[in-house]
Amino acid sequence: MKVGDHMWLENKNIHLNQPLKKLDNKRYEQFRISKDIGSGAFELELLEGWMIHNIFNEDLLTQCTKPKFKEQHEEPAPPPMIINEEEEYEIEEVRKHREREREVQYLVHWKGYGDEHDQWIAETGLPHAREAIEDYWTRVSS
Repeated sequence: MKVGDHMWLENKNIHLNQPLKKLDNKRYEQFRISKDIGSGAFELELLEGWMIHNIFNEDLLTQCTKPKFKEQHEEPAPPPMIINEEEEYEIEEVRKHREREREVQYLVHWKGYGDEHDQWIAETGLPHAREAIEDYWTRVSS
C-alpha cells in the first residue's frame, strides 16, 4: 500500500444509516490513500459527508482491483445539475425523517449514488424536492 492507491474500506466499526448491520455494505467505496502515517496506519480521502476520523489501520483496507469483465464495470455517478449557478443533485427518494432543533430533516438518497452517500438534510435545504417529500409522506402514511 502506498500514497495514491485506491482501497476498499471494511465496514468494521463504521455505523451508517442502515437499520441492521447485516443489511449494510461489507465494504465502502474506493478511497484514495492520501498519507502513510506509519506503523500500518493510513489517512484516506473520505466523502465530504462522512463525520468519522480519516485514519485507518491496514487491516481495514483492501486493495482495489480493476474489473476483469465489462459486466463488472460500474458507471460513474451522474454529475450535478447547475441551477441558479449552484450544483444540485437529483433525489431518488426520501427514506426517513427526524426532528432536530425544532426542524424536520430528511434522509435523502441521491439518484445514481450508493447508500453510503445518503445524507440528513433539513427541509429548508431541499427547496426543489417538494415532490420527493410528498411521495415520502404518502408512502409513510399508507
